[in-house]
Amino acid sequence: MAASVNPDRSQWDVIVLGGAAAGENAAQYATQYSGLSAVIVESNLLGGECSYWACMPSKALLRPVEVIDAARSLPGLAATLDPQAVLGHRDTVIHHLDDTSQVDWALQSGIDVVRGYGRLAGERTIDVALPDGTTRRITARHAVVIDTGSRPFLPDIDGLPAALPWSSQDVTTMREVPGRVVVLGGGVVACEAATWLRGLGAEVTIVHRSTRLLTRHEPFAAAEVTDELRRSGVRLLTGRSATRVQRPQAQATGRGHIRGGEVHLTLDDGSELAADELVVATGRTPNTTDIGLPAVGLTAGGYLHVDDHQCVQGTGGGWLYAIGDVCGRALLTHMGKYQARIVGEVIAARATGAGELPSAAQGHRGMPQVVFTNPQIGSTGLTEQQARDAGLDIDTVEYDLAALAGTYVMRPDYRGRAKLVIDRTDDTIVGATFAGAGIAELVYAATTAVVTRIPLSALWHVVPCYPTASEVWLRLLETLRQQRTDRER
Repeated sequence: MAASVNPDRSQWDVIVLGGAAAGENAAQYATQYSGLSAVIVESNLLGGECSYWACMPSKALLRPVEVIDAARSLPGLAATLDPQAVLGHRDTVIHHLDDTSQVDWALQSGIDVVRGYGRLAGERTIDVALPDGTTRRITARHAVVIDTGSRPFLPDIDGLPAALPWSSQDVTTMREVPGRVVVLGGGVVACEAATWLRGLGAEVTIVHRSTRLLTRHEPFAAAEVTDELRRSGVRLLTGRSATRVQRPQAQATGRGHIRGGEVHLTLDDGSELAADELVVATGRTPNTTDIGLPAVGLTAGGYLHVDDHQCVQGTGGGWLYAIGDVCGRALLTHMGKYQARIVGEVIAARATGAGELPSAAQGHRGMPQVVFTNPQIGSTGLTEQQARDAGLDIDTVEYDLAALAGTYVMRPDYRGRAKLVIDRTDDTIVGATFAGAGIAELVYAATTAVVTRIPLSALWHVVPCYPTASEVWLRLLETLRQQRTDRER
């Protein structure tokens, strides 16, 4: 039977509740070699947050800002930026919020799609609230996979909800660039948004309760981003919090549209700010409050705890799985897709009785991430502090990326740094961080080293091309050797 949208059937081998990128991968990997059937239940756009309101639109907005900054650093290039053209390119990247291509992919892969809001109604059972107001019950022979994701967190600040502030979804799909913007938060979303807003011409102020930005990253990398934000004209108010928000003329104008008149913020030191728009980027919370968890003996709200097969703890029978943001292991699209691949293979193996069950433990050693600010931050594995907190006996080594021929050719004013964290017990890399323009492509090699625990003695024989930024690997190893030699003298 050919796959279809809203097919007239009530049972499949696998039901995926939520159709983000991870959910799509779970359905694909569960069915492609096993002969199992699968359906994705989704009430919104198939492809989820990443495809339409996060990874893809944000990178479409950041890339022109990055390119024009690089162009301005090189002689012979006259670069200008057209904000409306950038927004138009963003719309093309997100297919104008049309998921036809994603649905076509699912159907061509033999995966059914049911449009509606699904809730657990019992073991292997989902009730789907359909757009016409009726409810449809479907069941799974083998497994249910939860991929309901997360949503922006709104802090408890007086007047904030009534001010109708922008969330991450608004700022990635904005229809116009506000003149003045205040960004609440200092994490990845806040720093990326501040980068493209400033690059597109907005006056930007960041208000962050911590004394530094990007607190989960190595301090040197956060400092590089902080310095560049300041150089670009972003005003940073760190160690400060908003206590009150007022917007008397707030209007529900729709996603990505400016929400009425001026917004006024009062900070904890008594100072005040005025802006044309307020962006709240203070974290995310899992979508688990209304997916029927009590029907299977679980508490609604909070992250779902999973084992290394991504099986939800607290339910028997090995039938309920969770992937992506909803399980809280790593709120990164690529890690959710990795978990989905593991889940699909686990489900297929359990259903067919063939093969050893795969584990997600090894892949979670790395958890690579790129922050697409200017400069970029790329990281994998543990920071130095995390390694020390874990009780590891470590070495660290750093190198100035600007000292490489490959980065000098890229741009003469290059600024950046690289750092490795090494476990001395087996002389392997357990963490790596890079900060600089164009370093995103360095992260995969670092992740390979972290996940596979390649000894440093073997890495000596991995020759980097010249002149490229990857030469930093050789320079880091040379510097580490010199550090160790100096200590032994």
